[in-house]
This record gives sequence, structure tokens and C-alpha cells, in this order.
Amino acid sequence: MDFHQFKEEVIAYSKEIGIDKIGFASADVFGELKARLKRQQELEYQSGFEKGSVEERTEPGRLLPGAQSIISIALAYPSKMHDAPRSKKGDRRGIFCRASWGQDYHNVLRDRLQKLGAFLQEKFPEVELKSMVDTGELSDRAVAERAGIGFSGKNCAVITPEFGSYVYLGELVTNIPFAPDEPVNDSCGECNICVDACPTGALVQGGQLNAQRCIAFLTQTKDFLPDEFRTKIGNRLYGCDTCQTVCPKNRKKDFHNHEELEPDPEVSKPKLTPLLSISNRQFKDKFGFISGSWRGKKPIQRNAILALAHYRDETAIDELVRLMNEDPRPVIRGTSAWGLGKIGKPECFAAIEEAMEREEDEQVLFEMEKGVQFQKQ
Repeated sequence: MDFHQFKEEVIAYSKEIGIDKIGFASADVFGELKARLKRQQELEYQSGFEKGSVEERTEPGRLLPGAQSIISIALAYPSKMHDAPRSKKGDRRGIFCRASWGQDYHNVLRDRLQKLGAFLQEKFPEVELKSMVDTGELSDRAVAERAGIGFSGKNCAVITPEFGSYVYLGELVTNIPFAPDEPVNDSCGECNICVDACPTGALVQGGQLNAQRCIAFLTQTKDFLPDEFRTKIGNRLYGCDTCQTVCPKNRKKDFHNHEELEPDPEVSKPKLTPLLSISNRQFKDKFGFISGSWRGKKPIQRNAILALAHYRDETAIDELVRLMNEDPRPVIRGTSAWGLGKIGKPECFAAIEEAMEREEDEQVLFEMEKGVQFQKQ
């Protein structure tokens, strides 16, 4: 088979099925990444969401014996929301990060990869494939960088010349010996804006992330949020875009190429107070199709409480008191008490002190104590 011609056919087909950019990389070991991942482990900078061992994450041949190349794809997503509702006093709203706008990108990319795989199978019946999107072992960013999709920025995102860093990435490991593309020789240069702008200092230095401090990670945790981060997340319900929105490479980058990735304003920027009483069924019906729902409603509700505290929204006091007194989940009861203290009205402190007389959970009582302490500040 003429694999050079076949590669051109694959590129042409990728455009037909709505892939915005495609690149080809060798399936060699990612040696530099392996060393970096081991260092991340030593420093305890990993999130814990990573899949597979360091070897599985850096050696494609372990995932597909006989692997010869990797096809990397990118889909651009919007950076601006049309007709975005305003968050105003008494009617505050939270926000999901841009990577959670529209349908769950895992499903969208899997659809494109499945179609691409079927095309390869039709043209080359001996093909062997393994596809991955985000939750697979391989680093989407490392593959994309090697395949010439873009370069790795100081914000730890792949930055493409065409779409900035507003792209979803996925890949197909294959036994077809496609010729590799050249990496993009661009860089951030002396620019350090994203590192300086990171709200929690999670970007330790350009290209190195302490995931344990990253708001994108913290908003997905299910336990009490550590105190030092509670005033940092603002109205973020899931994820964080700061290191992307401040990037000069992303200036004027806004693409609406895929209808399924368009945000529903009432989903991507929902009212906060109604989230506090939403049932599991209601949560699934409204948010179940977006990637930001994967951890369930508890982290979203906890973050909504922190956002209402951030706004010091007095209209939410009654609902927070109800949660503090009635919710069966200690994290929600305790965070509600902390939030009431942050809002800081006399009735808030009175409600906390009254609830303390009935509360038995030590962690919740600790949060109540912190809530009461706000009146001394």
C-alpha cells in the first residue's frame, strides 16, 4: 500500500467528518514525558485522576503491541457564550468552564474517532487500533505536540496556531506506519502571564502544574474544600479558564464549528440558589449530558454554596440554613454553615449557634465554629 497517499486520504476524510485538525506521530516511547511524570509523582503534584502506570502512559507499544504511529485529532470549541445571562444581585449565577460547554466532549471526540477508525478499517483491513480521549493512558497533549497539532504552553495546554488552546484532543494508536508530522516550533517566549495569573499558584513554573492546587481539580473533589482555596474559586462550579483566558495566543480565538459543543446558557451559567435543592433526577436531566457532571451533584452544590458566600448573597440565607439543618451530607451541612458565616448577617450567626446544639458530626461542628468566627472579623 502507498501509505503516503493513504495519509492524504485520511486527512481529507477527517475534514469531511468535522475534525478541525489532524496530525500524525510516531509510536516511540515518550522518554521526556516519562521523566517528567516520575518527577510529578515524587513531588505529589498529580491529581489522582490519571489512568495507568507511568510506563503505560508513555509507551504506546504497551497499549497496542505492534504500534507504529498515532493519529492525533483536535476539535475547536467556543470561548464566548452567545446571549450569556448576567449574574446580578439577588439572582447570582455560577459558571462551568468552557471545556464543559455543550455535549460531553468525550462522546463527541469518540464519535469522530470511531468514524475515522471505520474508515481505516475499510481501506486497510489488517489495521489494529486503540482510541483514547482524555481518560485513556496516553497524554493527549504529549501526542498532539509530537504530531504537530500545537506546542505545549506554560499553562500546560496545547496551543494551536489556528485555534489557540481552545481545542479538545483525542488519538488513535495504530499499526499503520504513517509518516510523522513535524512538531510546531512555537513557544511562549518570555511571556509568563498565565503563571502570574493563576489564582492558587498551581502553575509552579511554566509547563509544570501542581494539580493538587489547581482550581480545575479542586472543583471536582467531593470533600470539604481546604480553607485557603474557598475564597479563590469565586463563582466557578466546575473547572477554571484563567490560564487560557489571559493567554495572548488565545486573543480573538472563538470558534463555533460544532453545534453539539455550543453552550446552553442556562446550563453552562446556571442560577446558584436553585442548585441547592435540585434532586438527583433533576440534576441528571439538566446537567447529565455535559462533562462537568461526571462527579455528580455534590461537588457542584458545595461549589454553589461557596459561590453564594463569595457574593455574600443574603437572598440565599434561608436555603443555606435549611441545608445546614437538614441535609444528610456532612460536607454540605458544614459548607453551608461556613457560607452563612461568610455572608455575615446577625441571623446567620444565630442560626449557626442554634444548629451547633444539635449537630453531632465533628467535622461539621468544626465548620460551624469557623462560621461563627466570622463575626469577630
